[in-house]
Amino acid sequence: MNYTFDFAPVVSAWPMLLQGVLGTLRMSSLSMVFGLSLGIVFMLMRMSKQAGMRAIAIGYIEMIRNTPILVQVFFVFFGMPAIGIRLSGEQAAILAMTLNCAAYAAEIVRGGVQSIRPGQIEAGRALGLQTRDIYRFIVLRPAIRAVYPALCSQFILLMLNSSLVSSVSAEELTYFAQTLDLQTFRSFEIYLTLGVIYLLLSQFFSIALGVIGRVYFSYPAK
Repeated sequence: MNYTFDFAPVVSAWPMLLQGVLGTLRMSSLSMVFGLSLGIVFMLMRMSKQAGMRAIAIGYIEMIRNTPILVQVFFVFFGMPAIGIRLSGEQAAILAMTLNCAAYAAEIVRGGVQSIRPGQIEAGRALGLQTRDIYRFIVLRPAIRAVYPALCSQFILLMLNSSLVSSVSAEELTYFAQTLDLQTFRSFEIYLTLGVIYLLLSQFFSIALGVIGRVYFSYPAK
């Protein structure tokens, strides 16, 4: 084995990699927020008494959960221009990751909502709470609290899957790592560093989401 390890090109390119880290954090965070919000909408549709609403939600969820996220990214970036919708790489990445996250979040949150006992809702009505407050404080918040660990795992998986959006030139961490590889041909050093950075990002999201959980879902509810 005559390979000589040299991390100097990687170290000297830290501004580029930092830009990639910030891009990954930005796209992943936005997709998580938008995905959870849209997921709650699809969850409500999935549990609606109207057959049409349920059919739309079930069809969407099954389609997203049973197709690769890379295909979804390609569809948004390469397919949607056929109907006149052209997006930049970052816009397509955020949209695709949002749609993907929404499908999984909808099913996760639905499991939490179904764990709420009907007696709790009846108690809220007996106390004179409005329907909006019942769903906000008695249904949705306890439901999200119950499934929060599962949501956190899904969010971290989404962040790791963001590496796939480099295929449509979205400027995130893997995109810049591939660019650096083409410039220096230090593949071993670059992708080893890339793996370490993704590990650190996973730990960052785990800690950040844990803090959010303690602040917003602690007992008693604030």
